Amino acid sequence: MKRLNVGVIGAGRLGRVYVRDLAGRIPETRLVAVADTAGTLAKDVADEFDIPRHYTDPLALIDDKGVDAIVIVTPTHVHRELVIACAASKKPTFCEKPPALSIGEIADMKTAIARSGVFFQMGFMRRFDPGYAAAKRQIEAGRIGMPLVFKATSRDPFRPSLEYANPRSSGGMLIDMGIHDFDLARWFMGDVRSVAAIGATIAYPELATVGDIDNAIASLTFTSGKLGVVDLTRSGIYGYDISTEILGLEGTIRIGYLRETPIVVMTKDHGVSHDTVPYFMERFRDAYTNQLQNFAQNVLNGTPPPITIDDGLEALRVGVAATKAQATGTTVTVADITG
Repeated sequence: MKRLNVGVIGAGRLGRVYVRDLAGRIPETRLVAVADTAGTLAKDVADEFDIPRHYTDPLALIDDKGVDAIVIVTPTHVHRELVIACAASKKPTFCEKPPALSIGEIADMKTAIARSGVFFQMGFMRRFDPGYAAAKRQIEAGRIGMPLVFKATSRDPFRPSLEYANPRSSGGMLIDMGIHDFDLARWFMGDVRSVAAIGATIAYPELATVGDIDNAIASLTFTSGKLGVVDLTRSGIYGYDISTEILGLEGTIRIGYLRETPIVVMTKDHGVSHDTVPYFMERFRDAYTNQLQNFAQNVLNGTPPPITIDDGLEALRVGVAATKAQATGTTVTVADITG
């Protein structure tokens, strides 16, 4: 089997998941280099996973002639620089969501990608989750008739660090958390015309010190006239609870699960109980692997990317519109978000 020589930029928490998959779980890839600017992190990861080369300068990895394709798993604020450098090198690139934190930065990235003609694929792993992928196939086959209403819930089991939650780093809750649900909304229902949103800091007052919120609800109106709602919380203390429902004219599809282990304990003294999904790496373990394998297969086979920079742009545009709607108490037209 032909294999793709891949380099990973970013060896943090999620980066290590990608390193693990590319190094040993995907038969189409050979992980040949890793880069991270943080101290000896790249060397430590390279030693752990037997990766031939490691760098503290991501640009050095991009210039590595033995690297055929790049996977970017860095903090969002450096995506623009790295994607433009990858485009200049004409090396196929996979970039984690969101592509950037501003529409202008994404426009620069899009221009660089278009000029170079380089293969570029965005990372929205929920599309590759077996449940979401099966739901998409069922809907396209007409199983529930015309989709009418999209409902999504994302509940984190705890708040992030204040440093991460700062909108200067994350974009704020409606972008950082909501972008997954906004991407799914577009995937299942089409483009979003307008957004109204409410939000507050009610569970973790300390988040207000950096300008973030911990609970939000966004109402979506699609260009087709169909409806949607997305509710987000940082305070789902019982576990990582991700679910989506699409109401159709002839039925409904529900996606997601809360019980991690297929066992229910029933006792007289303690009632009925089961465990819950711990966090996103457990819930979407297979989805992360599937999307990287899909990236490698697309590059090797010359197949167009299923998720493009435009998908990243439009999901962010909805997130920015929701953030503006929450801050102003008005309904925001997505097309008006241009900068």
